[in-house]
Amino acid sequence: MNRKLTPLTLALLLVVAVTLPAHARFVQPAPCKNAFTPDREIAEGKKAAAQVYKEMPVLPDSSPVTQYVQQLGAKLVQFAPGYQWPYSFHVVNQADINAFALPGGPIFVNLGTIQAAETEAQLAGVMAHEISHVVMRHATCNITKQQGQAPWWALGQLAAGVLLPGAGGTLAAQGVGAAAGMTFLKMGRDAEKQADLMGTDIAYDAGYDPRGMVQFFEIIQGKYGAGGSQFLSDHPNPGNRTEYVNAEIDTLPPRTNWVKTSPEFQKIHKLVMGMHAYSAKEIASGAWTGRSANATPPASAQSVDFQPSGKWVVFDGSGFSVQYPENWQASEKAGAGATIAPAKGVVATPSDGNTVIYGAIIDNFQPQQGADLATATRQLIASIQQGNSGLKAVTGIDEIRVNQRDARSVEFQNQGASAVGGMERDWLVTVVRDDGSLSYLLFVAPQKDFEALRPTFEQVFRTFKVKG
Repeated sequence: MNRKLTPLTLALLLVVAVTLPAHARFVQPAPCKNAFTPDREIAEGKKAAAQVYKEMPVLPDSSPVTQYVQQLGAKLVQFAPGYQWPYSFHVVNQADINAFALPGGPIFVNLGTIQAAETEAQLAGVMAHEISHVVMRHATCNITKQQGQAPWWALGQLAAGVLLPGAGGTLAAQGVGAAAGMTFLKMGRDAEKQADLMGTDIAYDAGYDPRGMVQFFEIIQGKYGAGGSQFLSDHPNPGNRTEYVNAEIDTLPPRTNWVKTSPEFQKIHKLVMGMHAYSAKEIASGAWTGRSANATPPASAQSVDFQPSGKWVVFDGSGFSVQYPENWQASEKAGAGATIAPAKGVVATPSDGNTVIYGAIIDNFQPQQGADLATATRQLIASIQQGNSGLKAVTGIDEIRVNQRDARSVEFQNQGASAVGGMERDWLVTVVRDDGSLSYLLFVAPQKDFEALRPTFEQVFRTFKVKG
């Protein structure tokens, strides 16, 4: 017999329909056995994150790439279920395609991952996957499982830092999940499937095409083969991802207005494609710090006669001219800018072949469209700091004039960066060009000799002229 719904029943059903969540989806499994309280998990995750900063070339928060990833992460975590972990997002300047989540909320995305992604939805899917590992506490559950009934040892594993004694450069060489002290990040297939399904829901709720995650996995598997990418090694394929993710999507209300990409992603993707991402070998050798991990200062770098002669000559470069001491040497290489330095002021290093220890580097920088001089200078500083985490500004960005052009000046210290040992001092001068781009001069010397060279550096930038 057919029964008619009364107005009251219809009203109640409408209320229920409105108040129910917009998603009937993956059901989070029962909590696993865990020796960590949430507070301890957060504290130890922060310690591990600090160790990552020491061992890996993490881009500074001022980097436009980091800021973009942080904004995307903040959008996604609004839809992360359960405990409100203090999520934070970071970018590692490493070429390997990988991402990892530490206990309590720190999430790291390799630059190679951003370079490999073709759409924002794909990157969002990867990040939602990592957020899901945090939600379900997979890392600390792994530690508890690995150590059985000895939670004090499990707690000590994180407290000791990312690398166990004697682990050396395994963090960079093997990928974080495979490092001796980070085995808790190497997920099993069940955890991967759970993160895939919850990540699908998070991406969907944030408005993204939830198929982006699977598309990304297919891209890197097609490029590297199964297990050929560090991401696929640390995040083993739990089976037919496409099949079960599509099945999960079928349980969600259909949409026709998926977000697949954005102008912000396209801008950042163009930026990262022009950046040098360090290989695991370069990171393990200490190349990202500008010196080999076990290098000794070259003998030639310990006896540099940097005193300028009284005579100055003109160097006519591409797009500029400048004067420099006659007994110094000037050279220019297409795509690499110009160098002015005393004899032995440039030394060979394992990282990039040549490093200026005394002298000046002159080059151009293209800021984001519409940036004023101060903003463009900050963008340049962020770019220089990529892979140079020890570079710290010791002055503000001062307004100056260089040959009737607006310019900016800022000085830095770089602990341990000098090839002759000790503190390095760097002085950046940026000059606006007619097309809105920057010319810049970066003056470099060991801290102990910088003040003796300051008058020479000042004379160099006073004679600097922009052409064209």
